[in-house]
Amino acid sequence: MILACLRVLKQNTGTLPQRGCCYRAGSISTLDSLDFARYSDDGNRESDERVAVLEFELRKAKETIQALRANLTQAAESEVPSQERKNFKSSPEIQEPIRPLEKRALNFLVNEYLLKNEYKLSSITFSDENDDQDFELWDDVGLNIPKPPGLLQLYRNCGTPLPSPRDTVDVSVGVDFGDLPGNCIAQDTPKKPDLSQQQQTEVVQELEYQIGLLNNEKQSLAEQIKKLQSEIQTLKRTVSSPPLSSLDPPTDNGQYLDIRGVSEPESSPELPSTEKTSQSHPQSHSKLKSRPPVVFDQPNRKLSPAFQQALLSFCRMCSDSRLGAEVSRLADSEESVMLMLGRCLPHIVPNVLLAKREELIPLILCTACLHPEPKERDQLLHILFNLIKRPDDEQRQMILTGCVAFARHVGPTRVEAELLPQCWEQINHKYPERRLLVAESCGALAPYLPKEIRSSLVLSMLQQMLAEDKADLVREAVVKSLGIIMGYIDDPDKYSQGFELMLLSLGDPSERVVSAVHQVFIPAFAAWTTELGTLHTALIPSLMARIEKLLKQGEHSLDEHKLHVFLSALQSLIPPLFAVVLQNAPFTNRVKLHSDTPTIEDLLVIPCTSLKAKGTCAFELQVLDYGVLPQLIEIVGRINVTSSTCVHEFSRFFWRFCRTFGKIFTNTKVKPQFQEILRLSEENVDASAGNGILTKATVPIYATGVLTCYNQEEDRKLLVGFLEDVMTTLSLSHAPLDSLKASFVELGANPVYHELLLTVLWYGVVHTSALVRCTAARMFELLVKGVNETLVAQRVVPALITLSSDPEISVRISTIPAFGTIMETVTQKELLERVKMQLASFLEDPQYQDQHSLHMEIIRTFGRVGPNAEPRFRDEFVLPHLHKLALANNSQAAESKRIDIATQLFEAYSALSCCFISEEVMVNHFLPGLRCLHSDMEQLSPEHEVILSSMIKECEIKVENRGMADAQGSLSIASSLVGEDAKTKFLSKMGQLTTSGAMLANVFQRKK
Repeated sequence: MILACLRVLKQNTGTLPQRGCCYRAGSISTLDSLDFARYSDDGNRESDERVAVLEFELRKAKETIQALRANLTQAAESEVPSQERKNFKSSPEIQEPIRPLEKRALNFLVNEYLLKNEYKLSSITFSDENDDQDFELWDDVGLNIPKPPGLLQLYRNCGTPLPSPRDTVDVSVGVDFGDLPGNCIAQDTPKKPDLSQQQQTEVVQELEYQIGLLNNEKQSLAEQIKKLQSEIQTLKRTVSSPPLSSLDPPTDNGQYLDIRGVSEPESSPELPSTEKTSQSHPQSHSKLKSRPPVVFDQPNRKLSPAFQQALLSFCRMCSDSRLGAEVSRLADSEESVMLMLGRCLPHIVPNVLLAKREELIPLILCTACLHPEPKERDQLLHILFNLIKRPDDEQRQMILTGCVAFARHVGPTRVEAELLPQCWEQINHKYPERRLLVAESCGALAPYLPKEIRSSLVLSMLQQMLAEDKADLVREAVVKSLGIIMGYIDDPDKYSQGFELMLLSLGDPSERVVSAVHQVFIPAFAAWTTELGTLHTALIPSLMARIEKLLKQGEHSLDEHKLHVFLSALQSLIPPLFAVVLQNAPFTNRVKLHSDTPTIEDLLVIPCTSLKAKGTCAFELQVLDYGVLPQLIEIVGRINVTSSTCVHEFSRFFWRFCRTFGKIFTNTKVKPQFQEILRLSEENVDASAGNGILTKATVPIYATGVLTCYNQEEDRKLLVGFLEDVMTTLSLSHAPLDSLKASFVELGANPVYHELLLTVLWYGVVHTSALVRCTAARMFELLVKGVNETLVAQRVVPALITLSSDPEISVRISTIPAFGTIMETVTQKELLERVKMQLASFLEDPQYQDQHSLHMEIIRTFGRVGPNAEPRFRDEFVLPHLHKLALANNSQAAESKRIDIATQLFEAYSALSCCFISEEVMVNHFLPGLRCLHSDMEQLSPEHEVILSSMIKECEIKVENRGMADAQGSLSIASSLVGEDAKTKFLSKMGQLTTSGAMLANVFQRKK
């Protein structure tokens, strides 16, 4: 095909100028064939001539293609007979059939209309139905046919006359045989009017063949044009060399950028990206040209430019590579700098050390902010989020700071379109540090996002991460970001979703996550519900309803964890509730200030006293006074008083509630409602059923949660009086003491209240009623464990000794558990001896020999404290007396008492069998006691007898094994003595050596 094109060009040599041959011959020259003597005066004349020749050849090739297109169009014009056209013109009612050219043109316009108006599916279907047409190229419709305006423009101009159909013709493939070279196309005889059908078919086939040849020739010419254009660009770069490689800088100043910005063809697809940049910004080049030229010192020499160029060729410079092209083309404007950074940063980042990559964050973000290309910006932000494989806390802070600065600069639209997709891509990344970056980014970018995206997409992303992520740190960051989202959300429909997120995060197994909920999420969510007016009408009642439901479902097995979750959330809502009451109160103008600055106490004086009677109290305070408080007190009454966890949780809640709302509010609102329920009289206690209000958890929660929130003298007196009244009332009514015990346990955990509790118990010690004294004695058992030994010696033991000599035997028996607890917890020998003497008096005094209740209490106490008591006390006191009691029980006549003692002894021996007992005590006391108990159980409880038999066998085996171990121990002692002797001899041998290393080595050599 190239040869055919050259033949065509040779036939048209008459149209070329006479200088063309000279130029063409000159273009064959290369830089290697330069004759420096010949060109010493005219410089780059040969290169200029070669550029001119190549430009002329390119122009002629384009003209040849246009001429071929025109010949094809004219050859195909005669398809529609002229007579038929006249018939259609004379009879306008007859519709002229559509021509192939018209059909293809209309198809192209229709497809263009569908694409411009977002009918993409219709466009695809339309293209499939016309698969013989290329809808991306107008030239496929017809050659040398101008493109008409779009359908919309044609419709708007429908009133104006359109061009006559005779201006266009259907294009068919045909060419004048005489215009073609002889070697390319076979010369056929001209057609005659009376050709046969076979001859016409042959002509058609020949024409189709010629069409194929022309299409191939067209493609070949197009490739040749591209090659010529590339060669022209190469020559231009050679002619106008960069300033760095020129010995005559002033003459080339500014021409480098001018060549690439003005004179290069803009449509060339082969140009490097740097040259396209220069083309697209001619204004920056004009600025550069307007600057004063830089003047360099010129050498006072007379060297030819060719020789200078040859000398400079030895400078080792490279502009062919990517980096060389960037270095040799310095940016001349701010936008050019951004484009250059966008090209270079993807190559720079992978080669920077991981520990120093955060230094690139400002550069990446600035480029992403100012770069004009969306794809490049997306690539840069992708690099930012993948900059560090596992970013630490400081590196994440830097990235987040940069993201926030980026968001402030570009606005919400670009943040949504460019930053959020990067977060979404890494939501399930395998490294928790990357997921942590995503979670933190969602919160940091929340203020800069559109509100619709903030309350939908971002909220859903965080909800998914909270439910699915396994890393505690990630979920903690998610909760904090959710709190930030709640601070900016304004869609009331999202309230229920926020409430469920609060419950979900509160139930998280990680303490870090739960702490973040109370620190960030709940305050933000409460602030939003305050604005909505649903804090005290919806949020708090919803939590209280869940607590009530939980208590109803868990009467036998309460889920304490869920109760803790709900109560902790309720406790975190106390400060917002207090703020709501203050913000909506109508009494601020009635406050009599105690100082120039109003305090919270001042603001609550009036509403808590006078306004209730006047009926002018704020709605929020009414809800609190008549709704929230009574419901909470009712819930407290349903709690199982033996559950120390529930009592502790509710006590903490009421303590925080009263401390937040102040002392006046507590004295005038909270305490009266409790006191109205806790009427301290025997009538308020149902001893038969044991379900009076004084036996419920209301007592310990009121005592520890309300009466202890202020620690002044009057408050302490009120607490002491309340506990004394409860102890007296419960004792006299023979009611269960669980509520009083719970109060002592909760208060006893704080050493501040030990003196106060001892005061209450001393009141019981000196009480006139034996029932109250018995209760006081049993309360000492709970108090001893937390009280220091000084108070035990000074206050507890004297009170117990006083009660141990009480006239009532029931009071004396009630002191035994407390004495046992002292033996278990105290280490002072004098104190232990006093307690031991008192217990010995109970066991050895003849007046107690027939006291069945006392023996039962002593055995129960020994079984409880024996495993934890001092070993000497256990071996010398507990086990011998248990042996005596078991032996005495063999001769017990009353079968009921005998079985009671035997059962209690079985429990005590089962607990003590786990302790280390010496062989002497095992043989003299433990095994004999078990055998006595075994004889009782043979007659009274055969199922216990089997267990006792196995226990006895096990103890006997232990005794035998210890005997064998002792024998082996004596042998090991003898062997150890022999070993020590050998060791002494060896060390003495080593001591005789000097410090020489050679002599030391000789010691371990075998003798020859």
